[in-house]
Amino acid sequence: MKKTKCSFGEKEIEYLGHIISGNGVAADPEKIECMLEWPTPRTVKALRGFLGLSRYYRKFMKGYGNISIPLTELLKKEAFKWSQEAEEAFQRLKTAMTEAPVLGMPDFTTMFIIETDVCATGIRVVLMQTRNPIAFISKALALKHQALSTYEKEMLAIIFAIRKWSCYLVGRHFQIRTDHQSLRYLSD
Repeated sequence: MKKTKCSFGEKEIEYLGHIISGNGVAADPEKIECMLEWPTPRTVKALRGFLGLSRYYRKFMKGYGNISIPLTELLKKEAFKWSQEAEEAFQRLKTAMTEAPVLGMPDFTTMFIIETDVCATGIRVVLMQTRNPIAFISKALALKHQALSTYEKEMLAIIFAIRKWSCYLVGRHFQIRTDHQSLRYLSD
């Protein structure tokens, strides 16, 4: 490593589009600005570019998977046709990025908490400690999973989260918060 590429004693660094500081990890404001200024996509290629940028920062956005459904559907169709629903999703992703929180840094001496939320078309999960979010994940459900009961969707969300964040959770006690009453007795 070259000395010119090193810096020591910094309170804040920019790394791969993230700002890392004592407060945690935040999205680079320049990237947020780029996203906000992104023009309405007129082609599949332009939409792919926007979705690529927004996906990179999805860990900062609660409900990314559900919000982006109308946009990802446009990638599957043969004829690209921008709709009001697509425009609303496009604007919601931009807004979600401006509201992105500073994510906490994991503290392996403190218990991790998984909090799930499901709806008819998707799952949303947050990994946190105390009240500080560490990361968000969300996923649109395939049609076969949309037919599942709420209980099964909540369980799917829990399994999805544990697999995604196994590097934080394996070998540690962690708490699961769900609003589905029957899952409260999972550990009994």
